[in-house]
Amino acid sequence: MTSRPNSYDDFPLPVDPALGGQPPFEPPQPPMPPQRPKRRRHVMRWIGLVVAVAVLAAGGYVFFNYQRFISGVNQVDAIDSSGDDDFDGTDQNILLVGDDHRPDGASDAQLAQLGTTADGGGTSTDTMMVMHIPADGSSATLISFPRDSWVDVPGFGKNKLNAAFSLGGGNEDPAGGARLLISVIEGMTGLQIDHYVRVSLLGFYNIAEALGPIDVCLNNAVNDRYSTLNLPAGVSTLNAQQALAFVRQRHGLPRGDLDRQVRQQYFLSVEARKILSAGTLLNPFKLGEVLDAVSGAIETDEGLNFIDLATQVKGLSADNITTATIPILGTPTINVGGSSLSIVEVDTAAIPAFIEDLIGGPSAYETAAAAAPADVTVAVLNAGSYSGSAAEATETLASFGFVTVAPASTEATAATTIQYPAGQEAAAKAVATYLPGAAVVASTTVSQVTVVLGGDGVMPAAPVAAEPAAPAPEATPAGTTYAAGACIN
Repeated sequence: MTSRPNSYDDFPLPVDPALGGQPPFEPPQPPMPPQRPKRRRHVMRWIGLVVAVAVLAAGGYVFFNYQRFISGVNQVDAIDSSGDDDFDGTDQNILLVGDDHRPDGASDAQLAQLGTTADGGGTSTDTMMVMHIPADGSSATLISFPRDSWVDVPGFGKNKLNAAFSLGGGNEDPAGGARLLISVIEGMTGLQIDHYVRVSLLGFYNIAEALGPIDVCLNNAVNDRYSTLNLPAGVSTLNAQQALAFVRQRHGLPRGDLDRQVRQQYFLSVEARKILSAGTLLNPFKLGEVLDAVSGAIETDEGLNFIDLATQVKGLSADNITTATIPILGTPTINVGGSSLSIVEVDTAAIPAFIEDLIGGPSAYETAAAAAPADVTVAVLNAGSYSGSAAEATETLASFGFVTVAPASTEATAATTIQYPAGQEAAAKAVATYLPGAAVVASTTVSQVTVVLGGDGVMPAAPVAAEPAAPAPEATPAGTTYAAGACIN
């Protein structure tokens, strides 16, 4: 019988000083033999927060159970409250993090249930999502971040996103690790992170066991020896160990880790339906088991108040949870320090429009009146259009009366966007008049209205007379919402 690989391989990778990084965090390692790919233990640990919020929001035992629940939650000083003003106000952005660390005191029997050993695990954060909850609490949006995203890590140059927590201190300084990871996520998205939740490997297992069997549906049968998942096509009922395997699987999936994120998003939607069912909420014994499992599994920032959060989302249902993954350009292999490294290339220029589509744009733009072109200064960047397009677009905008600056280039993106800083909504609306088809997005990374020309070929042109409006097509959701009984790969 062939033994399964059982080591954890997601430790921080070295950076290339030529790319602006510091000396390698760890020395380059020789590539592993292709015939023995290592087993991954990535799980959907962020289910812990969702379980806690849903139970506390909808259950009839909130105050009875709250003190018992909160006494088991570990807290760290993860949130820097001295940052810029929170542009989305009373909306909540909660960073959900999962890694392979083992909780203190985990027994050999508990570790054996997970198919692991008392090796301490790893501190690379391989599950990272931002849960956005609007002020009225009527919905929730989960934004996934691929662990291999090649990003700027303050103080360390370019590195994979899942290395930020460890670079910031890891288990030796969990507050420092959380703060560095939060700074990277905020820099990528422009969102301010209000709260932080981290869940362990064993924590997910305990939560899944407390909730009991869960039904999932697959389009195709799977038999993956690395995650140990062996299921037929159609509906299957999973126990806690199978639930772990379900959200860990990446081998055999068309897009590997990217499809594993879909598994995690889907599992959350299915689990949320079960949490909100009468079988959990109206059963005090079941509710107590779930609360105990969650409280012992999660680590949060010091300011997270579950009662306040539960009150905000009291109207949330499983049908109002939307999931999405940040836009990417591909999964190339690059050379770092003489070693080949597979990464996820993030479409940074497309992220502002992506975020706006998911959580809604600022109302100030919608109500602004377009400024006169002579009162607007605009910059043009080439991000994937044809050579010379930025200079051509700059000249065209100048001919319409806009004040322009020297054209330049930036990282490639697929779609053309008009980005503007807060307070320049009227200026952005004026530029948008001359760029039909371009998305208009607020951004914290520009100081003036900036046109980013993507690969879609959109270029400035004189406005044309409006034709009679046709019936508007039904809007396509920016993310995915999984209906009851949905099947996935």
